[in-house]
Amino acid sequence: MKIPHEMWEFHGKLRHMKLARSSLRSEVSRLLAQFRGVLLVGPRQVGKTTLARTFVAPGEPSYFDLENPVVAEQFRAPLSVLEGLRGLVVIDEVQHAPQLFPVLRVLMDRDDAPARFLLLGSAAMALLRQGSESLAGRLAVVEVEGFNLEETGPAAAAALWQRGGYPLSYLAADDAQSLEWRQRFVDLFLQRDLPLLGINVAAPAMRRFWMMLTHYHGQVWNAADPARSLGVNESTVRRYLDWLTQTYMVRQLQPWHANLGKRQVKAPKIYFRDSGLLHTLMGVRSQAELLHHPRLGASWEGFALEQVLRLASPDAAYFWATHQGAELDLLMFKHGRRVGVDFKHADAPTLTPSMRIALADLALDALYVVYPGERRYRLAERVEVVPLTRFAAAP
Repeated sequence: MKIPHEMWEFHGKLRHMKLARSSLRSEVSRLLAQFRGVLLVGPRQVGKTTLARTFVAPGEPSYFDLENPVVAEQFRAPLSVLEGLRGLVVIDEVQHAPQLFPVLRVLMDRDDAPARFLLLGSAAMALLRQGSESLAGRLAVVEVEGFNLEETGPAAAAALWQRGGYPLSYLAADDAQSLEWRQRFVDLFLQRDLPLLGINVAAPAMRRFWMMLTHYHGQVWNAADPARSLGVNESTVRRYLDWLTQTYMVRQLQPWHANLGKRQVKAPKIYFRDSGLLHTLMGVRSQAELLHHPRLGASWEGFALEQVLRLASPDAAYFWATHQGAELDLLMFKHGRRVGVDFKHADAPTLTPSMRIALADLALDALYVVYPGERRYRLAERVEVVPLTRFAAAP
């Protein structure tokens, strides 16, 4: 298959930039040595195939792409294709062959373990469910996302925020090309990817809903208004939201409920997982437009939240809010500690009553106020202001 020029340019840039994703590759290598199989899940075009190709040589017969009709036909009898292979076997777009998981269990259970399996897929919940049921104890799951600040470096924070982390968007020659790539991505996602995943909804309806979600970015979800605007019932828009969540377009950050005797918010908060796609659907074309947009603060909050979650890798993450007005943008649990994070797009954040309440009511071990500045300073006991670009050293 002829590789588009933009892909050659992409691989060339990867070779000359600090974007080889060495940490991610090391993690996959470690897990392949420990487990019989590793499943890479994540949205399309995020670099899963590029990562997998670093483990096998070009033209290697043990690499299978299930979107290739010839390969898909071969996999009507997967055992005969796979049982004689040795070493690492890579199977891309595995969501198209759900019948494959029981076969992989048989192959992984062989005493001599002649092969390890690296699986790639795009539909989160279905794949995780199939993998956990059929391959429990044999399969490790790794979520692959776009570039993050650890990979691009702190100097690239503004570009990463504006363009998002999809490799071909972030590495585009200029903002116009980046925007064009993201616009095409949205079109293909709606017109091709959703139907391929078995999600049958009219592309115009899903586009309208997706654009409505830009107004909910960083807000508590309420199905009533979008349902009314689209002329459908609330269960339909909840289903739309779940589909976008399962395909990694949206994050539903769940609320934490503490036993406080206070009325607490019980609906999730909604965030676009990629800031570049958010800006595309908002109609933001440049950094200058972004800095003057009324949704600037919400955009930065979502971008910073995704970066913090990836840098901190918590055991669990929530938000917290009461109907009396106290709230905490992010509550993370890790190694038995409770860490709170508030996101402020401000020059010099100060201590707020809401922070004091969260600190006391949630018994936080630490509260970090993350902002886009450069200076780190203490606000109070257990409360510290930390630049986003230095958050990796905070917890």
